[in-house]
Amino acid sequence: MKQLHRKDLFGWSEFNQERNLDFHSVLWVRDNGNVLIDPLPMSEHDHSHLQSLGGVSFIVITNSDHCRDAEHLAEVTGAAIYGPAAEEETFPLVCTRWLHDHEEIVPGLIAYQLNGSKTPGELALLLEHGTLITGDLIRCHVGGELCLLPDAKLTDKNKAVQSVKRIADLPDVKAVLTGDGWPLFDHGSEALHRLVKSLSH
Repeated sequence: MKQLHRKDLFGWSEFNQERNLDFHSVLWVRDNGNVLIDPLPMSEHDHSHLQSLGGVSFIVITNSDHCRDAEHLAEVTGAAIYGPAAEEETFPLVCTRWLHDHEEIVPGLIAYQLNGSKTPGELALLLEHGTLITGDLIRCHVGGELCLLPDAKLTDKNKAVQSVKRIADLPDVKAVLTGDGWPLFDHGSEALHRLVKSLSH
């Protein structure tokens, strides 16, 4: 796994040829149980790296299209799977816990529900105020510039735009780790506000 912008954050990726961009997963290493977010399949090397960092206690899935390798990883590690509460009735996996808007998942990690995306309860996660982790709605196809999921995949564009505005209003976001595309390690708030401005035209 790759070291991210903090010493306790790691990531691994998979290039998607159909879309010509990377899909990403995040590991947060913490004293009371490590957290994996939207975990892709892991190489033997990355799995060994994960074990050396203390394994995993919690797997958080931002939306039903990002289940990826969560079920398998939960089986081999014993981790609990957490999913978005608004997708409980249709979610493809059994979850230990369903996450609601503005809920603290573990200390320092807050879930925000995004409306209007391609699934009904997609979550964005705010880690210790400064790092935003997104699933599908907020992406980065061109380095340094955030974008929205294409209109054709949105269930309600107006609701999606309002969700992005709400996220952009979070203070002091430094990094935006997107599920799809490039990560932004600095000036996250500015990029979110530029995205909002582009959506208001």
